[in-house]
Amino acid sequence: MAYNHYILCCGGTACESNKGGEIYRDLIAEAEVQGVKNEVQIVKTGCFGFCEQGPIIKVLPEESFYVNVSPADCHEIIAEQIVKGREVKRLLYKSDNTQKGMETIENIEFYQKQVRIVLRNCGVINPESIDEYIAREGYAALEKVLFEMTPDDVINELKISGLRGRGGAGFPTWIKWNSTKGVSADQKYVICNADEGDPGAYMDRSTIEGDPHSILEAMTICGHTIGSNQGFIYIRAEYPLAIHRLEIAIAQAHDYGLLGKNILNSGFDFDIEIRLGAGAFVCGEETALIKSVEGSRGMPIPKPPFPAYEGLWRKPTVINNVETWANVPIIIIKGGAWLAKFGTEKSKGTKVFALTGKVKNSGLVEVPMGTTLREIIFEIGGGIKDGKKFKGVQTGGPSGGILTEKVLDTPIDYESLAANGSMMGSGGMIVMDEDDCVVDVARFYMDFCVDESCGKCAPCRIGTTQILNILEKIAKGNGEVADLEKLETIGKAMTKASLCMLGGSAANPILSTLKNFHDEYLEHINDKKCRSGKCKNLVRFEILADKCRGCTRCAKICPVSCITGAIKQLHVIDQSKCLKCGECFKSCKFGAIVKK
Repeated sequence: MAYNHYILCCGGTACESNKGGEIYRDLIAEAEVQGVKNEVQIVKTGCFGFCEQGPIIKVLPEESFYVNVSPADCHEIIAEQIVKGREVKRLLYKSDNTQKGMETIENIEFYQKQVRIVLRNCGVINPESIDEYIAREGYAALEKVLFEMTPDDVINELKISGLRGRGGAGFPTWIKWNSTKGVSADQKYVICNADEGDPGAYMDRSTIEGDPHSILEAMTICGHTIGSNQGFIYIRAEYPLAIHRLEIAIAQAHDYGLLGKNILNSGFDFDIEIRLGAGAFVCGEETALIKSVEGSRGMPIPKPPFPAYEGLWRKPTVINNVETWANVPIIIIKGGAWLAKFGTEKSKGTKVFALTGKVKNSGLVEVPMGTTLREIIFEIGGGIKDGKKFKGVQTGGPSGGILTEKVLDTPIDYESLAANGSMMGSGGMIVMDEDDCVVDVARFYMDFCVDESCGKCAPCRIGTTQILNILEKIAKGNGEVADLEKLETIGKAMTKASLCMLGGSAANPILSTLKNFHDEYLEHINDKKCRSGKCKNLVRFEILADKCRGCTRCAKICPVSCITGAIKQLHVIDQSKCLKCGECFKSCKFGAIVKK
């Protein structure tokens, strides 16, 4: 059936958690009540990326981009746009610089520098419909590989493309596939690593939620190329929507003869199973992941041998993460040279980042490699919230370093980030402002690594604990200058001696902040002061005599009654009882309470 209008409703986790599902159902109900159900098709898609503005819906063919939509808006959207042909102006996205609604999504600054290759279908198709995927050239790459290309042709296109692993290590994809292809074995395996565990990261989850068939197609292509007939998707159980859509996609692919026996009558057999992880960060490391799939405790093992030669059940295995797989079908369709046009000399293609933290426009961002941090944070991200000053940005999650304003014009690629003491990682990008404390941030990430360490090797098990203890000592005001040298020594030892990259990179936040924010550490140690007020033991609240009105508001709100003073008289804080909770500071209307 041909429709006059199409309404695309964001069905990603973020929008779903903000009544996105209710909006979708209400739009369908309103279309029926208002007699236009045959004029409009309402589609639930994957993530649009602009998470700061969700829930989002897009109306075609007008390209109307509605943000912060609520169920209460559904009646008006159908009544105005579908029935009367008029946009609902108040719901259109407006930038900070204009009150006029943007005409198309391409005019919105958040999208202008993005190149959506991995996310090409997210926010465009219904991820639960194989027909919509096929309409966007879905499974055409698999058909081409089965009937027009040799395995060596596929490897060559990957080599030309320059595609490197997007899970963090940046290893050339073609070498990994070619290594496994060249091994003689009675069984080989293909694994998708969807165990995305970085705090604040949701690139892989959103890709699966919005375009699950691209992962299945890519894995099947790999299976044919290396001589494997079995694949596994290892995904954390905390991703129920992504798991649900994968299950639907796998069933549909079987029904269409695109998975299972004799795919497309080619004589090639390949199947995919889902394996659920329990949320262990260390299982993002490929050998730990393999152990978990095998049913053992997820702990890394020494390499070599590498999984390409001896992996799952000691058979040759190719492991790539979700974002890497999502690149494969379009490389086959358009050619490796097409992808190589994007990016830098050594880092080709695009990279997806989860842009979060103290930035105006948080969301999922896909940009060509070589785009600068400044472009992502201040142009796509819109700059820092509430007019605050930029302090730093952490790339690479708990394994990455914190970079300062001095390197904002650094092009983002594997080598440039590493040269500045950070890493690409899987794509987490957390922006910090002047109110953040680097000691507190470093302590948070080290606490995470202590919890997530498998404990198998001493450098990681002991090193993370010792660093955390020193950071807590500094945060409590008991630090010594000698502690900074200890932090650096332990951090460098962990980097060199740990069994896997969890321990090998866990010290990056500490080493980078020691280098870039050395004065702030000394301030904590020598002056017993935390300029951001995040380290409570180093915070002191005082009442200014010339501003206090004696209104008693602070005394009433104090949970431990440590503020005394008569009405209309100067109040005083008993520092020995103060919990440093800051409630008095927040409640004072006269600016009489200061944080020192």
